[in-house]
Amino acid sequence: MEGQEKTVRGIKTFLKTLVTVVLFIIYMFPFYMIVLNAFKHKRDIIKMPLSWGGKRGFTTDNFVDAFQQMNFMNILKNSLIITCVSVFLIILFSSMAAYIFVRKAWKINQIIFMVMLFSMVIPFQVVMIPLISIGGTFGILNHRATLIFMHLGFSVSMAVFMFHGFIKGGVPISLEEAAQIDGAGRLRTFFQIVFPLLKPTTATLVILYALSLWNDYLLPSLILTDKSLYTIPIATKLFQGTYSNDMDLLMAALVMAIIPVIILYIALQKYIIAGVVAGAVKS
Repeated sequence: MEGQEKTVRGIKTFLKTLVTVVLFIIYMFPFYMIVLNAFKHKRDIIKMPLSWGGKRGFTTDNFVDAFQQMNFMNILKNSLIITCVSVFLIILFSSMAAYIFVRKAWKINQIIFMVMLFSMVIPFQVVMIPLISIGGTFGILNHRATLIFMHLGFSVSMAVFMFHGFIKGGVPISLEEAAQIDGAGRLRTFFQIVFPLLKPTTATLVILYALSLWNDYLLPSLILTDKSLYTIPIATKLFQGTYSNDMDLLMAALVMAIIPVIILYIALQKYIIAGVVAGAVKS
């Protein structure tokens, strides 16, 4: 019996491993294709997309040309400003709002929290046209600040939900009471006692929103029409014309766009699982 159980467990482990490897290959294949073709000439990409180097071999000219044509430093600056400021404001306001919702059982807090939860199920496409129409009427389009404000509005509900769950189940109120006895005010208690304990959830939300906002195309394309304000996803569209596509430059541009996100992920990856579990289970 023990031998049969070991055999069954071995087969299950093998099948799980096999499924995991197959899913990993399927998931990583597009990234592999982008990196592979970023170093190839346009004709080789079209004729032999799966080959290494093609007939003309590898080249780094794609990166130089894409860097110059996109004005990459400017669009990188735009993407960094919009993403970093948006993520910072989302984390700041969401954590403070969630803290008040948990610690103050006011009726108005419960109503606002429920409204924020309901707003999470409303698709952006439903409010897209009215939002842009109102923005055009008041002349607030084509500004980075407008895009940052809209990112904050569309993202804060999910962040509040995550922080709410972690604070409710993972932050002992006794720590806050001890700080208040020592003379700390509500604001000081939050930033010196509570917020440092939110590191796993904060890191998880930073990763999720940094990825989401960095790769967002739809909202920035509606708000930003000036080429000097373009973000990376919009700028890469310049390599796709009506009658021709510069696939070689497009692939190189995508590789350059991925690098900052990979660096951020590597820096914060150890907090991701802990933050997701803490925010989801304890809510």
